[in-house]
Amino acid sequence: MEYRTLGRTELDVSVLSMGGLFVSRIGGGREQACAAVRRALELGVNYVDTAPGYLDSEEVLGEALEGVTQPYILSTKLGGRPEPFNAQDVDGLKFSFAESLRLLKREAVDILMIHEPDRPGQHDWWTNWEDFTGPVSEVLAELKAEGLVRFTGLGGTTPYILARICATGQFDVVLTAFNYSLLWREAAISVIPEAIRQNMGLVIGSPLQQGWLARRFDEQLANPPAWLSAPRREQMLALYALVDELGMPLTDLAIRWVISDPRIHTTLMGARSTEEVEMNVAAVEAGPLPEDIMERLEEIGDMVPFRPFGEPFGCQLGNPGYRGPGVASY
Repeated sequence: MEYRTLGRTELDVSVLSMGGLFVSRIGGGREQACAAVRRALELGVNYVDTAPGYLDSEEVLGEALEGVTQPYILSTKLGGRPEPFNAQDVDGLKFSFAESLRLLKREAVDILMIHEPDRPGQHDWWTNWEDFTGPVSEVLAELKAEGLVRFTGLGGTTPYILARICATGQFDVVLTAFNYSLLWREAAISVIPEAIRQNMGLVIGSPLQQGWLARRFDEQLANPPAWLSAPRREQMLALYALVDELGMPLTDLAIRWVISDPRIHTTLMGARSTEEVEMNVAAVEAGPLPEDIMERLEEIGDMVPFRPFGEPFGCQLGNPGYRGPGVASY
């Protein structure tokens, strides 16, 4: 397992880390989830990410990590608890963090992130959206001063707003999800360059693009749904042709592409079982991709530099009920 220094935190993190979304009741059962987490740690994974919004993930991790002797780095988030959630309520934010510590069975965490700080329609984190200040900044500073949090971060999905928040220099780590993969590259335009300027830790979420790269969709591409753009279809067909030529599983190619970028410190896997953990670890242990393959993947990525309108974050190619983005607002 390769380790990289997580920006200015000086923490050494494994290039593959454990995402907590599927370490929950949607992941296949508590016993299976606990076994997956422990197997990941045994294989050298040392970064675990979770959030109150990931169903019962914090509680499952509290059980899975209890008694573990291997050193690991734990990150959780603020957001979504208590309900109804008020991002301007200092007492509510402190309650949420205290509840995270209780569920995780920890006295402190290594990293505490703001969940979705870049989506004003979801949580109104900022009193001032120009300089990105609000009560949460004061709460994070207080928790750091008390030794309950070592470093602070951002976990978001909207690359251009997220980059603006990174530019304030307030935060140590950024987790950018759904926008840096074999298919979607918008984080490379904004978030990644700004994070580098700020010497922030860089975490990539969803390297398999919420299912787009978890398996092949040959049948769906042969008879594409109306919402799928022609350029995206051609891009996916080109990617599948390269996969066939290389004889490499699509998931391995997707994970190895992310870790081939030396600017990225770690990428989260959404493994649900020990078998999936072992497969993902084997992929990263095969190392970065050769330069000629990276060049060909760059050409494929350039076919669709921006996400087409109507294309969802989570893959809907296997969902015949999905018809498109819904009603437009004016």
